[in-house]
Amino acid sequence: MGRAQSFDTAAAVRCARQVFWETGYEDAAIPALESATGLNRSSIYNAFGSKRGLFDAAVDSYLDEVIRPLLLPFTASPVAPDAIIEYLGRLRSAFLNADSSASANGCLLINSANAPIARDAAVRETVAAYREELRAAIGRGVAAHRPGHDPNANARLADACTAMIVAAFALTRVDNAAALQCIDTAVQLLDHHT
Repeated sequence: MGRAQSFDTAAAVRCARQVFWETGYEDAAIPALESATGLNRSSIYNAFGSKRGLFDAAVDSYLDEVIRPLLLPFTASPVAPDAIIEYLGRLRSAFLNADSSASANGCLLINSANAPIARDAAVRETVAAYREELRAAIGRGVAAHRPGHDPNANARLADACTAMIVAAFALTRVDNAAALQCIDTAVQLLDHHT
């Protein structure tokens, strides 16, 4: 008879998530994951099946605990007219804070899109679904910010703002000022088209 699991799975996943977020999947060594989670290799493999299983759990945790709470205002009915401006302001504040994970590490999924793990079809699908979820949220925010405007123009503006957000997440690790400029450009686009 197997032993009962004696650790907090969600807490272990959060700790592993931080390692993957900081180093990427490929550079997240098992000893680093053991140290971060407090679990030994056999416990990691018993609970998650593999390093990849732990990564998948970390991605799910990232979406549920980091990304979706930020996008929550875009699920309201109706979406507040300033929800998009407030969202961009929160991102800007996070990028300004050198101690924040967003500033130091960008986005776990955008980072994964630019790493060898992206060759995996399931990872590509997860990143594409995340980008579409982000784009849909930004689209709702733009539409609420610009009621009565041409839906096609709003869609193009949402595409541009989404691209600026993705670029900011991709750039912040290497050029934080450029990441901030991307967020500022998105705000300027919204102000210009209001």
